[in-house]
Amino acid sequence: MSDDELSRRSLLDLFREEAQTQTRTLAAGLLALEATPTDDATLEACMRATHSLKGAARIVGLPEAVDVASAMEDCFVAAQHGLLTVDAGRIDTLLVGIDLLMAAGDASAPPLARDVVDGFVERLVNGGQAATSAAPATPAAPAASEPPAQLDPEALLAASLASVASVQTPKEAAPAFPEVLPESAEAAPDVEYETEAAAASVPASAPTRESAAQATTAAARRERDGDRMLRVRAGTLDRLLGLAGESLVESRRMRPFANGLLRVRRAQGEVLAALGQFNEHHGDALGPDALAALAAIREQVSTLGGQLAERFDDLDRIDRRGTQLAQRLYDSALECRMRPFSDMAHAYPRIVRDFARSLGKRVRFVIEGESTQVDRDILDMLDAPLGHLLRNALDHGIEDPDTRRLLGKPEQATLTLEARHSAGKLLIAVADDGAGVDMAALKRAIVARNLAQADAVATMSEPELLDFLLLPGFSMRERVTDVSGRGVGLDAVQNFAKAVRGTVRIESAAGRGTRFVLQLPLTLSVVRSLIVDVAGEAYAFPLAHVRRALRVPREAIEMLEGQQHIIHEGRPIGLVTARQLLGANGANAVVSAADAVSVLLISDGTGHEAALYGIAVDAFAGERTLAVQPLDARLGKVRNVAAAALLEDGTVTLIVDVEDIVASVARLVREGQLAGVTRGANTAARERKRILVVEDSLTVRELERKLLEKRGYAVTVAVDGMDGWNTLRNGQFDLVITDVDMPRMDGIELVTMIRNDPHQRNVPVMIVSYKDREDDRRRGLDAGADYYLTKGSFHDEALLDAVHDLIGEAT
Repeated sequence: MSDDELSRRSLLDLFREEAQTQTRTLAAGLLALEATPTDDATLEACMRATHSLKGAARIVGLPEAVDVASAMEDCFVAAQHGLLTVDAGRIDTLLVGIDLLMAAGDASAPPLARDVVDGFVERLVNGGQAATSAAPATPAAPAASEPPAQLDPEALLAASLASVASVQTPKEAAPAFPEVLPESAEAAPDVEYETEAAAASVPASAPTRESAAQATTAAARRERDGDRMLRVRAGTLDRLLGLAGESLVESRRMRPFANGLLRVRRAQGEVLAALGQFNEHHGDALGPDALAALAAIREQVSTLGGQLAERFDDLDRIDRRGTQLAQRLYDSALECRMRPFSDMAHAYPRIVRDFARSLGKRVRFVIEGESTQVDRDILDMLDAPLGHLLRNALDHGIEDPDTRRLLGKPEQATLTLEARHSAGKLLIAVADDGAGVDMAALKRAIVARNLAQADAVATMSEPELLDFLLLPGFSMRERVTDVSGRGVGLDAVQNFAKAVRGTVRIESAAGRGTRFVLQLPLTLSVVRSLIVDVAGEAYAFPLAHVRRALRVPREAIEMLEGQQHIIHEGRPIGLVTARQLLGANGANAVVSAADAVSVLLISDGTGHEAALYGIAVDAFAGERTLAVQPLDARLGKVRNVAAAALLEDGTVTLIVDVEDIVASVARLVREGQLAGVTRGANTAARERKRILVVEDSLTVRELERKLLEKRGYAVTVAVDGMDGWNTLRNGQFDLVITDVDMPRMDGIELVTMIRNDPHQRNVPVMIVSYKDREDDRRRGLDAGADYYLTKGSFHDEALLDAVHDLIGEAT
C-alpha cells in the first residue's frame, strides 16, 4: 500500500470517528425536534454537526458525503429562519441522511452512488416525499405526520439497526435550497465550527496534502490535550486483569509473615522480662562478672527488641501500602472493562421511533441510568436481547392511539429502558404502560401447545404462567407476521441471561403495562461464589445458581425409585455427591463425621418451576468474590468446570460449570450409576471423632492409640512428620497429636504446614514432647499448636483430659 493510500485510510478513520460522534448528536436532535420542531438550540446543534461533517468530508475527499451534509445543513438553516418545518416526513429523510454519512466513512463499503445522493437531496427538498415532477421553486409543504404507506416495519427496523449503503429513490434533479438559503454556510467559507471529534471543520476548499496534514496534527493535539481513547486488544486487557488479581492475592500473603514477626517480637519481650525476673531473684547470688554479662545480654535483647519493633512497623507499612496499591491496580484494571450504558443505548431512540411509526403508534421513549457502568462483554451481548424486548413492547404491549384514547389513556405511550446497580447486581429493565399480558390468552396458549394440562394451568400462579413466555418457540400470536409470531425473541433473552449467569423476571398488570427485568452480574471478570470443600479440594459454585445451602440430617435422606432424595419445602430433591460429579476419591461418601450432610441446592434455570438438584459436599468454606481466570484454551472444554480463580492465600479453586453439572446428573440417572450418601446406622463408625497420632516411637505411639481407642475415638497413626502430613491430606481428622523430634519432618514443621494449609488450618493440634523447657513450649505454641503436653508429666488422664478439652467426647 502506497503512502498516499495509507494517508487516505488514516483520514477515513478520522472521518468515521467524527461521523460517529456528530451523527449521535444529529440523531438525538432529530428525535427532540419531532416533539418541538422550532427549538432553536436543537436546530443550532444539528446545523453545527452537519456543518462539521461537511467540512470533514471535503478534507478526506468524499464529495457525495459533502452533498448529503450540505443539503442537511441547508435544511436546518432554513428551519432556523422559519422558512420550513422539520416535521416527521423530513425527519424520516434526515435520519436516512445520517445512515448515508456513516456509510460514506466505511472504507470497506463501496462509495455512495451519485443517483442515491441526488435522490436523497430531492426527497429532502420535497419534504420527505419523492418528487413526481420537477421540483417546486419554493419549499414543499410539511408532510403528514403519519409514516409513508410504502414503509414496512422490517425494512425500517433493519435501517435503524445498521447503516445502509443505499436508498432506492427515483432519480430526479437534486435542487438544494437556493430560495431558502440566500446566505448559506456554503457561501460563508470563513465561518468555522469547533468540534471534539478527530477532524475539525475547515474553510471550503479543495482537499490538499497540506490541509490533511493540518487536520491530522490538530486531531493529535486534541487527543493529547483531552481524554485519549486507545485501542487495546481484549486478550491483553484480560491478561492485565488476571495479573492484577494475582498481585492482589500476593499482596495479602504478606500479612501471615507480619503476624509471625509479631509473635517473635512478643517472644523477645517475654525473654527480656524473664531475664529481669532472673536478675531480681538471683542477682545477689551472682558475681560481678556474671552480673555484667547478664546486663550485657539484657541490653542486647532490648536493642534487638527495638530493632524488631522498627522492622515490624516498616513491614506493617509496606504490607498496608502494598495491599492498597494492589487493590487500586485491580480496581483500575477492572474499571478498564467497564463502559457507560449510554455507549450502547444511544442507538435505541432511533430504533424505537422508527419502529413505532411503522406500527402507527405514538411512543415517548425514556432512558434512565445512561451513566451506569457495565462490563464491556455484557454490553456487547446486550444489544440483541434489548432489541427483542423493545420490539416486544412496541408490538405486543403498547396499544395504538385510538385504543388508548378509548381506554382513557394518553395517546402517546411511555416506554422506559432503565439500567442501574442494585445489591451487587446490574439490573436492566424494559417497561411499558400498555395493556399488560392477557393471562387468559396465555393460559389458552399453554394448553394449546401441550406444555401443561388445563387443570395444572388453572392452579398456577401468575409468575409461574409468565415464565412460559421465555420458553423456546412460545408465542401468543396465532399467525406469523413480518414483525412477530415466531416465538424466538424472549427465548433469546432467556438464553442471554443464562449465558452470563443472570436471570429474567416478568411483571405484568392488566391494563397498566409489562416490565421485563434482567438481573445480571456487574462484570464477567469477577463472580460471587460459594466455596465448598470436596475431598480436600476447594470448588466454587456461582451464587447465581445456588438456591440454598443446607445442613441435612443423614436420617432425613430417603430413597425414591432407587435414587436418594431430600424433602425441601414439601418438594422432593434428588441428591448427588459432588465427589462423584467431580471425579474425587470416595464417590459414595461425604467425609464429614458430623450427623448432618452439607447440601447445595442448585438450579438449571430461572423459572419458578426450574429443576432443583441437591449436591452433597464435604463442607462449606464461605462466600468469596473471585477474579475469573479462563482455562488454557489448549485444555479444551473441561467437564463440569467453567474457569479457575485464586483464593486470598494463593490456593487455586475451580469454578463449577453448573449447566455441565446438571447434564452430568442427568447422564448418571439415565445410566443408573448414581452413588449415594451413606445414611443412618451405616455412619456409626464415621460419626466417631477421628484422631491422627504422629509419633516415631513405637511404644509411645501404641500407648496413645490404645488409650484413645479405649475412650471411643477412632485413631490413625503415622510414623513421622512427613507420613503424618500425607495421611492428614488424604483424610479428615478432628485432632492431630504429634511429637516434636522426628525424622524427615519434625513436629514444629508439621504444625506450621497445617496452619498454612487452607483445608487443614482449623484442625486442632496437640504436641506431646519430652522437651519441657519454657522456650520449647513457647516455640510449639507460636507455631500454632493448641496444646502442649510434656511426656515427663505424662499420664493417662492428662492426655485424655487434654483431648476432651480440644474436641469433646468421642461421639
